[in-house]
Amino acid sequence: MKVALVHDWLTGMRGGEKCLEVFCELFPRAHIYTLVWNRGTVSKTIEGMPIHPSFVDRIPGKTGGYRHYLPVFPRAIESLDVRGYDLIISTSHCVAKGAIPGKGSLCLCYCLTPMRYVWELEDVYFTRERYGFLRRWAIGQITRRLRSWDKATVNRVHTFAAISRFVAARIKEHYGRDAEVIFPPVDTDYYRSSDNSTKREDFFLIVSALVPYKKIEIAMEAFRGNPSRLLIIGQGTERRTLERTAPSNVRFLGRVGNEVVRDHYRRCRAVLFPGIEDFGIVPLEAQACGAPVIAYRAGGALETVLEKKTGLFFDEQTPHGLRGALEESQRVCFDESAMRRNAERFSRARFVHEIKEFIRRAWDEHRGQGELPW
Repeated sequence: MKVALVHDWLTGMRGGEKCLEVFCELFPRAHIYTLVWNRGTVSKTIEGMPIHPSFVDRIPGKTGGYRHYLPVFPRAIESLDVRGYDLIISTSHCVAKGAIPGKGSLCLCYCLTPMRYVWELEDVYFTRERYGFLRRWAIGQITRRLRSWDKATVNRVHTFAAISRFVAARIKEHYGRDAEVIFPPVDTDYYRSSDNSTKREDFFLIVSALVPYKKIEIAMEAFRGNPSRLLIIGQGTERRTLERTAPSNVRFLGRVGNEVVRDHYRRCRAVLFPGIEDFGIVPLEAQACGAPVIAYRAGGALETVLEKKTGLFFDEQTPHGLRGALEESQRVCFDESAMRRNAERFSRARFVHEIKEFIRRAWDEHRGQGELPW
């Protein structure tokens, strides 16, 4: 059996890449097709596979500025030759699901999200403050064409799976298709409380890409005048802007290794989650390490946080709303064993089992040639 794995871009190990890593382990002879590959930024498991980048990978300045080529992404993904593969699995949050299959191929999409910046968050990414009228008009034309292409390519996918009920609802809304929900994997073996008793310290934590929809500025403003510290782990396009306006008790740590992230989970008072996420692995990594989560009451957090057991929600997505939850967190006694049990519901072993069954059922229905390797 010949298998192709299609992924939007390989530029860092985030949640989508951790899912891709599992597919690489399930299909060790597969080939990976992607828009852009920044060498050395993903795991050895992924980089040990044959990787075929698109023409975008050869454009000057692609290492940090590949997103500027969004208008050509549909053409780039369609230029990847995935004909001749029996099984094509896309892990898609942008255009990966639109790769053109050959006749007889079974195409499955593990959908991380429909393109959020063209369906719901256009005004968040392309604000009036940052873009003038003419540029916003041009962007509007581009996003309109991207929405049209995104919807027109839905039927290239035989079967969808979604990372959360929240994403499954958006797939139904935008694509008119049903999707099975298979939660992403959380490495609960690695993320756990220390064997030695670690005392919680007086700081709160954010672990996030620094991009507009994450709403990091809400958390920063909530800490203005607060005696506690806020530490922010992560990198992204908004870092410089955020640092310029951050109060003195907010510190940016940048991109750090997994050991540093785990250490901060083990020592912080709580992890903050102020944006609307499609799923969100960070809250579960935090809970696996015994850290409660304070999240905006929307999106994937509703599927991963148990109120007043493993965390708290705030209802108003403003600094004032978050401040109220921070104050309430001081009066709540969170259950560390409940946090651990909750995180283990999303373990990597569970994901492997569920995704194998999903692929097996789809393969049996497709009556494809060849045998699955497990």
